[in-house]
Amino acid sequence: MTEQLSRDIDSYIAENEKAIFHDIARVVAINSVEGQPQPGMPFGEGPARALNEGLTIARELGLDTVNCENYIGYAQLGEGDGKYLATITHLDVVPVGDGWTQDPFTMWEKDGYIIGRGVMDDKGPSILCLYALKYLKERGIALRYPIRALLGANEETGMLDVDYFLKNYPAPAFCFSPDANFPLCNGEKGIYHGRMIAKVPMQNIVDIKGGLVANAVADHAEAWIRAAHVESEGRVTAEQQESGLWHLTATGIGGHASMPEGTLSAIGVLVNFILDRELAGKEEAKFLKVVSLLNAAYDGSTLGVQADDGLFQPLTIIGGVIGVEDGKIVQTLDSRYPTTMSGEKIATIIRERFGDVLEVTVDRDAAPFYMSLDKPEVQACVDAYNEVTHEDARPYTIGGGTYARDFPNAVSFGPEHPERPMPAFCGPIHGVDEAASKQAFLEALKIYILALLKLETLDF
Repeated sequence: MTEQLSRDIDSYIAENEKAIFHDIARVVAINSVEGQPQPGMPFGEGPARALNEGLTIARELGLDTVNCENYIGYAQLGEGDGKYLATITHLDVVPVGDGWTQDPFTMWEKDGYIIGRGVMDDKGPSILCLYALKYLKERGIALRYPIRALLGANEETGMLDVDYFLKNYPAPAFCFSPDANFPLCNGEKGIYHGRMIAKVPMQNIVDIKGGLVANAVADHAEAWIRAAHVESEGRVTAEQQESGLWHLTATGIGGHASMPEGTLSAIGVLVNFILDRELAGKEEAKFLKVVSLLNAAYDGSTLGVQADDGLFQPLTIIGGVIGVEDGKIVQTLDSRYPTTMSGEKIATIIRERFGDVLEVTVDRDAAPFYMSLDKPEVQACVDAYNEVTHEDARPYTIGGGTYARDFPNAVSFGPEHPERPMPAFCGPIHGVDEAASKQAFLEALKIYILALLKLETLDF
């Protein structure tokens, strides 16, 4: 990157800074949690509204847009029906949970940070991609390949948006997904989703529920249980509903399933409270003990499913949601596993150890993927990052699942910086008070612009 190019990008970003964060606030304002499908809205009203707002912003920036039946959409710069490059982000979000400082759908700023549901995952990065294309358009950059900024609407709960896109539209020659950490992620762990289902009906427990989504550590859980008397203690509050019936409420520390370090499952807190006081019936207590083991160590060691291959970080497993189906307690499972494990193997191990107490399902099992660091497109992105930051950073692998795993040639590429400390008032993605650094976002925009310029010089 020449000094002249660097200054020009900096000037563009300074001119557009106010508009960038205004547009992020526009998409954050829409509650785009997946809802009930409606005609023309496969993922419900919220994701469709957010997608349309994103495409509206793109048109305001002078970009052509296509709405792919509200499954997904894209802004395009350049013409041609052949090979193209792409970025891919998403405008759907996970549920907000309890404990927010302010309204999660009204973005606010504090000490250089923006806060609101989706600011980091992935509405903020979506707007950055649109402004990267705006730069190329305004500067009249000659493109060898058209570039599309793909905007998804179902990343958090199934990635059916990408399934639809790849069945009906050609895949990009290369794309990067700003939905992870910098400098670049060239591999993602396998993902297992399943459920543990108790074999016996509930006894003393009248109802139990906790967590909002399977891919996040629960920060809230509650149960209604028959007991003579229960005292509140620690993170659990006990309130008598009527004679012999108590309502228990537990709080924890939420976070993304792929990054459980520092979290505390409210489900584990609640279950241990019940077990320690022998409030559960004999049979239901057997199932709760397995739930307790699940939440006791996120590396899977307490269940016997721990795994490490030296290529990825070790296996993680969490229980995101607990509830009741047909009178039996059901606990979801979310594991991010290395190449030495699989979802089927995890389920088999749990079944062999606790099969007398529960059933285990395999609802999703996506194998790990890994891209060679020798590929020129990978090096182009990493070089762009290092040129902007003046670092000598190297790619890494993650436990999260991004869009990159679903495309034939893709990586995830920023904009998060877990190595950079954030103030205590900043929450994580999927957590309360989700936050992002304004300065880091502007730096990321420069990186994305430079990366696209470099990618345009390659032969695909």
